[in-house]
Amino acid sequence: MMIGAGILKGMAVTGRNFIGSYFEKDRLTTVQYPEERDVLPENSRNFPFLVYDTNDPEAGLRCVACKICEKECPPQCIYIEKSADKKPDYMGKPQFYPATFDIDISVCMSCQICVEVCPFEAIKMDKVYELSRRERFDALLMRRTDLAKSNSYYHSIHPLEAEQVDATLAAAAAKKKPAPTPAPPASG
Repeated sequence: MMIGAGILKGMAVTGRNFIGSYFEKDRLTTVQYPEERDVLPENSRNFPFLVYDTNDPEAGLRCVACKICEKECPPQCIYIEKSADKKPDYMGKPQFYPATFDIDISVCMSCQICVEVCPFEAIKMDKVYELSRRERFDALLMRRTDLAKSNSYYHSIHPLEAEQVDATLAAAAAKKKPAPTPAPPASG
């Protein structure tokens, strides 16, 4: 056994990949960012956002301020204040809503625990990763208005997952609808 055989084998692989990168496009691994961007896979995650169902981000917000995500967040970067009053949700049922919903993205570690514990499918992970700001503190605090994104946006970034969520929500809504009241018997 020759001393340095592993180094020579490694150099041969590197040389083969270097020469091959000039002839085969698949071997190119360098992306000229920001002019070129890799397509992110559907299961990629960066920072959370809030989903709303109607055209109005205030009225259609799925979040009912249950504060489960705030309690379960490991770095404690979510801050929620529940409203004092109720307003109709996207299905017309009166619900509490978050008067304040803030996420400090300078602290968020993108663990997705908030998404997993949300019983209302109100918080999801976004693919946006370019959230740098010039200011250090307040600019990295995402408020409810910044976090609210439509269900159609959610379908555009996570189409398979969004279809499953919509089917689950539709099935749950169908279960909760009261049975139609029977017509009174005709008296004769």
